[in-house]
Amino acid sequence: MTETITEQLPVNGDLWQATLQWQPSDQQQALFDRLYNGIVEGNRQVNLTRITEPDSFWEKHLWDSLSGLVPWYEPEKPQWLPTVKRVIDIGTGGGFPGLPVAIARPNWQVTLLDSTRKKIAFLQTLCQNLGLTNTAFLAERAETVGHDKKHRAQYDLALVRAVGPASTCAEYALPLLKKSGFAVLFRGQWTDEEEELFMGALDTLGGELVAICPWETPLTQGIRHCLYVKKVEKTDKEFPRQVGMPAKHPL
Repeated sequence: MTETITEQLPVNGDLWQATLQWQPSDQQQALFDRLYNGIVEGNRQVNLTRITEPDSFWEKHLWDSLSGLVPWYEPEKPQWLPTVKRVIDIGTGGGFPGLPVAIARPNWQVTLLDSTRKKIAFLQTLCQNLGLTNTAFLAERAETVGHDKKHRAQYDLALVRAVGPASTCAEYALPLLKKSGFAVLFRGQWTDEEEELFMGALDTLGGELVAICPWETPLTQGIRHCLYVKKVEKTDKEFPRQVGMPAKHPL
């Protein structure tokens, strides 16, 4: 894959700071630009994203990916916040939220998981081109990885964005977390009815909903929510269920 810098993303330093209490360094901004151009170039061979216009890419991929990290940037960090070393991005697709997180938090080891081998192969090459050494790659189903001893109960943080119902996301994530680890589930709208159903699934999986953070996207004022789920009990060995079951029959 040949990397060509053709366009730059908006910097939006004040927006980063006002909304997420963080903004990229010059080096991180340069990496975001290279990531953007690499994704746009890669889209010609692999279907990675429909969002390629610079402002939309900044808001819907970069900003949205890092919105889940707000608690880690707060001056007075919440007491429930875990120490993070190992992160897994479940269903990464075109590399989101995992790649922006790897750039923003270079001391975290971020594993990108997706069942589409062509996407993982592309992301591996892209990360090599970007010089991102804190990334790892898994071309596999989450249901399978959740029963692999090398990955089950090995992660401090799981990120799940645009993958399916919240209970499905939790069934993918919680088996992979250490006890006291956290899953961040990225949602759009979130209702009381959804929350009531979700609580039952968490009881089954050994999770506890610790916080719900509502956001408004800074450019288009879209509604977003991040759910912060703590693993408080060991997840029963029957979870995740066999391939396809969590999505077809959510808890």
